[in-house]
Amino acid sequence: MIPVGVVVAFVAVFGLVIGSFLNVVIWRLPRRESVVRPASRCPSCGERVRAIDNVPVVSWFALGGRCRGCGCRISARYPVVELLTGVIFGLVAWRVGLAWELPAFLYLAAVGVALAFIDIDVKRLPDALTLPSYPIGAALLVAAALADQEPGRLLRAGVGLVALYGFYFLLAILKPGGMGFGDVKLAGVLGMFLGFLGWGPLIVGAFLAFVLGGVGGIALMTAGSAGRKTKIPFGPYMVAGALVAVLVGAELAHLYTSAALG
Repeated sequence: MIPVGVVVAFVAVFGLVIGSFLNVVIWRLPRRESVVRPASRCPSCGERVRAIDNVPVVSWFALGGRCRGCGCRISARYPVVELLTGVIFGLVAWRVGLAWELPAFLYLAAVGVALAFIDIDVKRLPDALTLPSYPIGAALLVAAALADQEPGRLLRAGVGLVALYGFYFLLAILKPGGMGFGDVKLAGVLGMFLGFLGWGPLIVGAFLAFVLGGVGGIALMTAGSAGRKTKIPFGPYMVAGALVAVLVGAELAHLYTSAALG
């Protein structure tokens, strides 16, 4: 039996590597560029990034946050995305363990990070990431459920998908402009994964998205970064709520029901 700590450490390091790739996705996908070719280059001088300068997090600090060729500053968000992905991967591995569903939730974590940052940048959740997540996520969850001999989890995943997609679709129809259809498509993906975990995580994840969104909106308005009519991307709050639900959703749901029932 492999110790949990070893699994978490290995997955976290793997997350750093995935985070490096996600930086490419976040930059290129909204611009409809290939995420495979050409190789990473300095956005200022166009010089190809050497392999030694492409080590997640470490290379950015070793170069002082500058291009080796032209000395142009490189955004600190690159190591932030890499480190954040590594931390999230480690947390998911800690929660799920070396289980069949681990690949599914690592995939969700990677897609969630990419979508959150893209939404912050361009206020849009591209179909190129959300739509493929339905068949890919379904395939990974089906494999996990069958391997664990728990096909009933797939029914919950299907109900979660339909319920959360339908709820967001209704919001988008009732208040045009308040909720984008990119959010609706993402909601179905999150509902599928959270429903797979259970009713508690599904409800907690759905509820926390609006709580976090409300708190974030108030914070931005207080700081003067947004007004009442400013369009604030909701995708990051949906992803954050889902992450919390994956990690501690069952416990939060149990605490609430215990307090409500006395």
